[in-house]
Amino acid sequence: MKGSLFRLPFQFKGDFTMEKELHALVDRLPAVKVFGSLDQTVTDVTADSREVAPGSLFIALKGAHVDGHKFLAGAAQKGAVAALVEDLPAVAPDGMTLLQVDDTRAAMELLAPYFFDYPGKTMRMIGVTGTNGKTTSTNIIRQVLKEDGKQCGLIGTINVLIGEESIVSHNTTPDVVDLQKFLYRMKEAGCQYVVMEVSSHALALRRVAGIEFDTAVLTNITEDHLDFHKTMEAYRDAKSLLFEQLSEVGRKQGKTAVFNADDPSTAVIAARTKVRKLFYGKGKENDIYPLRYAIEAKKMHLVLHTPVGEMDLHLKITGEFNVYNVMCAVGALLAENVDKAKIEQVLQGFSGVPGRFQLVEAGQPYSVIVDYAHTPDGLENVLRTARLITKGHLWVVFGCGGDRDDKKRPIMGKIALDLADDIVVTSDNPRTEDPEDIIRQITVSMTSVPPEKTVTRILDRKEAIHYALTQAASEDVVLIAGKGHENYQILKNRTIHFDDKEVVEAFWEGKKA
Repeated sequence: MKGSLFRLPFQFKGDFTMEKELHALVDRLPAVKVFGSLDQTVTDVTADSREVAPGSLFIALKGAHVDGHKFLAGAAQKGAVAALVEDLPAVAPDGMTLLQVDDTRAAMELLAPYFFDYPGKTMRMIGVTGTNGKTTSTNIIRQVLKEDGKQCGLIGTINVLIGEESIVSHNTTPDVVDLQKFLYRMKEAGCQYVVMEVSSHALALRRVAGIEFDTAVLTNITEDHLDFHKTMEAYRDAKSLLFEQLSEVGRKQGKTAVFNADDPSTAVIAARTKVRKLFYGKGKENDIYPLRYAIEAKKMHLVLHTPVGEMDLHLKITGEFNVYNVMCAVGALLAENVDKAKIEQVLQGFSGVPGRFQLVEAGQPYSVIVDYAHTPDGLENVLRTARLITKGHLWVVFGCGGDRDDKKRPIMGKIALDLADDIVVTSDNPRTEDPEDIIRQITVSMTSVPPEKTVTRILDRKEAIHYALTQAASEDVVLIAGKGHENYQILKNRTIHFDDKEVVEAFWEGKKA
């Protein structure tokens, strides 16, 4: 999960039509003290004071840096009729009913799904979790469902899609209020399916409360987010929550868990899962496995064994990691009983998603690839794939995010040194950390550089990219890793526009001028 220093409010098209009487909301709370009138009509629920409108219920959350209780008076001025609080203010805002609970976050998890009439319990919900591969897998699933005539919403790292309306995403999985708003909008737009990237943070922090998943999918679990989870076991257990909650006891029937059998965590999580299971992987003991595949620079040919027969796929994406992404998506689609012919038809034309092994064509004499890889496993996968199409030198430009798991930094440095020829270590969303300190931690594993390789440290990311583009020769490949689709750089006190792909294009546009 990568995001900005601050959370921008989501903008929804159209007007909300939901409303609930305040006393009905209070009835959902097991222990609450009411100060003020319950004779109020609530027309929206929000934890963001910037989104408060007349009729809102404002939820005052205590965050790591901001306490929502400081915005009670402002919320009242904007027309909030009630507020959910842990602490009572010295002076209650005029006209605002205060609902005091022990934990506003836990209360929000109860109220938000109820307010929006539990949309995640009526639409078919497909949740995909894992360290890598979620975005590509969910986009494949959505595209196939769409081409199969299904109205389908998408909630993911890059964006949220409500029909054809696209909203920029700021978290892989939004907080519980925004998530329920998205689901409500999708239901109102006629969506039958929702495909959703589900982060470990979202599961651990119960952002998915009130959702009944129908198909849950595991891509893989490799080292990431240990700043939050502390251990790999805790990280795995957070992912496991998506599967443990699957049950045939619910509003919808036909639950399935889809697992990557080649990931070591699968054995643990599958043992905790009580519904039907589908497995994919390289072994013939799995429900879905590759009979053969051929990887080329910009495409691959993949023949899959599946429970419904062989699938012969000519894909416009490449790399062994995409073999797994395709198997993952096929598993989810078969779990939802999508016709084999439709899956094959759509996959033939699937060309990937922005920032995922994306080839940049700017008139340069060598290949440039932009990829989101920001974990050890992700970086290794894209470097190995890039090596397959490299005739000359393989360059990699990368860094590691600040205020995030620092244990992976030297690991990624070693991977880069082992698999690339020319390494440029630079900045990538340093946040509140000193970028030079991050680079030092990455390069601690690069003390012994073979004579045929180079390691260059350039703090400024634009300069680092320009250096690689200047030095690369005609048969080289330049991989720019870490940001992918992101179009910003998060610094200590500000967020600036920055897009790796745009930097490459502008560099070569300048060369043509």
